[in-house]
Amino acid sequence: MRRILVVLLLVVASAAALAAPRPVLVLGDSLSAAHNIPVEAGWVHLLEVRLREMKAPRPVINASVSGATTADGMSRLPTLLKEHRPALVILELGANDGLRGLSLAEIRANLEAMIRACRAARVEVLLVGIELPVNYGPQYRDGLRALYRDLAAQHRLPLVPFLLDGVALKPELMQDDGLHPTAAGEPAVLDNVWQALAPRMARLR
Repeated sequence: MRRILVVLLLVVASAAALAAPRPVLVLGDSLSAAHNIPVEAGWVHLLEVRLREMKAPRPVINASVSGATTADGMSRLPTLLKEHRPALVILELGANDGLRGLSLAEIRANLEAMIRACRAARVEVLLVGIELPVNYGPQYRDGLRALYRDLAAQHRLPLVPFLLDGVALKPELMQDDGLHPTAAGEPAVLDNVWQALAPRMARLR
């Protein structure tokens, strides 16, 4: 009798796990890891709060790591997909590649590999673009900007063209390094993401 009860409990637990809403996974760098500000002030936590308050709440997993490159993300993604079974991945990587002046072809190949891995796992992708400081020169900056736009068009993905749009050029919303938002700038960062994410939420399984 005890054995039957254990089996029944396992079946119920498995059914509950399958019925639970699959999370949104954020795979990013310091721009998504609440660099030098309280975690609760970061845009990813603000997103989690917003989704928690919706009619159909959905959890958020923040797998962002400060300093991460697209190569780092590519190496970590298979385990993250298997462990968390997300409904959607918000892919915010490339800033550190760009700051190091890495090959645009390499950045594109890594991002595309991650997109394909998500698609193979039946996981939707929201692609987040970044912009580099002007001292990196127009050719490289324009190439990086176009890279995100082209990948989004090729794979029919929703795109946030520039995560820090409306924030990066406002000193009062940026930290002293000129690269990361202050806590006061994070709600605007979330708004940039939400514009592309909101239309997708109703379609997630």
